[in-house]
Amino acid sequence: MSFDFDAAVTAPFRMQPGLRRLPPGALHLTPAGAGSRHQREKLAVLCAFPGQALLARPGFDPLPALRALAAQAAAEHPGWFGWDGAQAQALGVRVAADGHTLEELAPGPFGLGDEIARCLRGLPPAWRLAGLLSLAFAEDFAIVDGAQGTVPWLAVALPSHWAPEEKVGLHFTQVHAPVADNALLQAAGERLAALVCGPDRFERFVWNVSTQPRLHAHPQRSAREDWPGPGPQHAQRLAEAAWWRTERQTFIPLPEARQAVFTILVEVTPLAQAIDRPARARALHAALSSMSPAVLDYRGLAPARDGLLAWLARRAAP
Repeated sequence: MSFDFDAAVTAPFRMQPGLRRLPPGALHLTPAGAGSRHQREKLAVLCAFPGQALLARPGFDPLPALRALAAQAAAEHPGWFGWDGAQAQALGVRVAADGHTLEELAPGPFGLGDEIARCLRGLPPAWRLAGLLSLAFAEDFAIVDGAQGTVPWLAVALPSHWAPEEKVGLHFTQVHAPVADNALLQAAGERLAALVCGPDRFERFVWNVSTQPRLHAHPQRSAREDWPGPGPQHAQRLAEAAWWRTERQTFIPLPEARQAVFTILVEVTPLAQAIDRPARARALHAALSSMSPAVLDYRGLAPARDGLLAWLARRAAP
């Protein structure tokens, strides 16, 4: 997992930016292996619901940022993604930067080649490069406009219980308005937007405990499942129903344009598998214990908190 547990799971828990500079040599992108879970879930969304995943503010030109993202992808993973400044090549498909040329080069992996090409061909030409990047890598993408403090463009197929179509074009303060205990996020919004669009590279981590086993969690199609009710071995049943959902987010800066490409890597693991040693159980117990009632409600954890704490306490024993 790319998620940094020790850096991210701290107490007392606070909804805060949590930015840190990317370590030297750290990568932004993760290839979505042929037929991988990320690739299959993204393909299903982009084929069936592209209008809820691929979004842009009218009049916004994403091409400079997309070119920078494609160049970053080719530099980090030259054997997986090719980019010559005008055309991108991956997954047995070649797509021109303007999207108007789409060429199938070879049969795709695990029988997905035809499906990938068909999906990309069904997208508007201006979205084909973004579509290929989305299917070639596990990350979702957005563009941050540091000059205006807005998010004018999104390619998000795997949202975590939020609707991309409701966020596109909004100011940072509006994007984070529904977040519980969001004072720190709101106060830092414009400053952070300017910071991540500067010359330095940053990352941050987000986590939650959820009943949602899928990567794709758009609220219209993936409602939160209920936690197990009271009964024998309640804490154990809660833990067995729980999934450890994390995000690693990075920022690829375009300082000359005062923009950044925002990457979001979602990973979902059974809770018992993720909390695999006493130290992690103690850290998560402390963080969960310190969450405010508003945060527990916002994260869907209020009904499960006490049972999860009991399970974690047992897990924390030597």
